[in-house]
Amino acid sequence: MRRGLIVGKFMPPHLGHSVLIDAARGQCDELTVLVCNMAGQTIPGELRASWLREMHPDVTVRVIDDLPPELDSSEHWARYATRLLGGAPDVIFTSEAYGDDFARFAGCEHVQIDVARSGVPVSATMIRADPLANLAFLAPCVRAYYVRRVCVIGAESTGKTTLCRELANAFNTTWVAEYGREYTESKLARNVKLPWRAFEFAHIAREQARREDEAARHANRVLICDTDQFATRIWCERYLDEPPAPGAWGDLSNRIDLYLLTCTDVPFEDDGTRDGREIREWMHARFVEELEKMSTPYVVLRGDRTVRFNAASAAIAAMPEIARTAGA
Repeated sequence: MRRGLIVGKFMPPHLGHSVLIDAARGQCDELTVLVCNMAGQTIPGELRASWLREMHPDVTVRVIDDLPPELDSSEHWARYATRLLGGAPDVIFTSEAYGDDFARFAGCEHVQIDVARSGVPVSATMIRADPLANLAFLAPCVRAYYVRRVCVIGAESTGKTTLCRELANAFNTTWVAEYGREYTESKLARNVKLPWRAFEFAHIAREQARREDEAARHANRVLICDTDQFATRIWCERYLDEPPAPGAWGDLSNRIDLYLLTCTDVPFEDDGTRDGREIREWMHARFVEELEKMSTPYVVLRGDRTVRFNAASAAIAAMPEIARTAGA
């Protein structure tokens, strides 16, 4: 049984790390990857480890406490890793020169892989400096973390879906349709006339969030979302006369970076599923009221279709991460 070891921060994991891990896995029977974590790091160690487990399911990934600066030496790392593993590995794999000293203190072999980074010319430092310019070097699960998310919200029949399609096309990216509409149409098709119930909105919010996270894995710099769990809360209040209690829908974190709120200054079009003509102004006011309580920036879109599209496009293009990668 040949046991291998890789140690690193993986902040974040990228395809260069995968080259190292795949090559190491092919040269040993059992490979352990230790993810070093320290309080206050921008990406928690458990999240980095979860990405690595998805990227490399045949590898053992463990999160460990990083050594303090005064103990950051090959000798201390060799002793630390050996203690954590319950014995020295047979071989340590690195793309760095420090592996020679580590192997000497641990009493194991050192194998260097792609030291020149010729296979994947990227580093974690490069990705942290400009993640959106380096999305091609990230696995889908990591890519989703960095993609910026823009959500279009608003009352009924204010052009949200049309705007989402146009923005996705303009920014050469993907968009997430409104699951609540799909769910409503399904109810109508089945002639379900029961009043809306709280569990339905919880289901819609969770499924919308799931589809958003899945689409973010394949987006190009920015993901366009047609509503989200925040908007679903307003819809819940609209039909049940009160919003859901905090935490009622579980842990649905808000990952939106910019909201685009469509105004009600366009004609209402009844497509057979809409019933909110008389309360559009109320819904718009509720969106503004709740957005004002949040730290996420928002832009109110007024005017005709072209004016709205231009204002929305300008707002997205002005996002710092998007502006840095203009033309990508």
